[in-house]
Amino acid sequence: MKLHPIQAGHFKLDGGAMFGVVPKSLWTRTNPADANNMIDIAARCLLIEDGNRLTLIDTGMGTKQSDKFYGYYNLYGDDTLEKSLNTAGFSSNDVTDVFLTHLHFDHSGGAFNYNKDRTKLESAFKNAHFWSNKDHWKWATEPNRREVASFLEENILPMEQSGRLKFTDIPQGDILKNSALGFDIFYANGHTDKQMIPMINYDGKTICFMADLLPTAGHLPLPFVMGYDTRPLLTLNEKEKFLNLAADNNYYLFLEHDAHNQIITVQHTDKGVRLKDTYTCNEIFN
Repeated sequence: MKLHPIQAGHFKLDGGAMFGVVPKSLWTRTNPADANNMIDIAARCLLIEDGNRLTLIDTGMGTKQSDKFYGYYNLYGDDTLEKSLNTAGFSSNDVTDVFLTHLHFDHSGGAFNYNKDRTKLESAFKNAHFWSNKDHWKWATEPNRREVASFLEENILPMEQSGRLKFTDIPQGDILKNSALGFDIFYANGHTDKQMIPMINYDGKTICFMADLLPTAGHLPLPFVMGYDTRPLLTLNEKEKFLNLAADNNYYLFLEHDAHNQIITVQHTDKGVRLKDTYTCNEIFN
């Protein structure tokens, strides 16, 4: 097995929204804001090369929305999904599976693109199946008022229409063991219903793709929960459970949204689970 970080772009989000009720004087210690209160955010995806299977976890925002839409998120840098795939030695047509941790637009937007005259949506991964789970799919396609702006039909419905949509099983507890994709999955419901956190056994290590359960290293303290989460108290409990597992078992936490820290480990302290070490992907994957 080989792992490749795939950078689908960078953008900015309001720091207050990213840290909920936590005062700015606290969260700016780890996530400094610009003059408009915006903090740097990454769309760091992960490509798993395992035999004949090439699985991409999440796809970033994509490129099919309007300039007005992207203007809200202050996109910066020149990284793109396709360029990063090419740098890793692949093209989008090589991908066999696209695993979506959840279907918010900044995780699923790159799965489909418009054709040249913008009359039809086409898969960005012509040979890939798309993976979600039935509970989250229902949640996303019948969205509540709080999340309706995050679940965009043009990102989601084409997966089903393509005939290439597949669902993982739903575990009885928190973790789905020995999934069909070759990695375990931790299910979390605080951010959005049935978000999936892949746990990949790689070279004797457990690599955890943290998605929005732990957006950045600055979110390690339990009360540091995003204002975007639908059930913040549940997120707090899920974070506590997962971070204790991570500290006990020395998991390597792959941070999708942290623009400055790629992979971290954590440890138990008198203040709870806190940062232990930081790594680049090259240090862990090569």
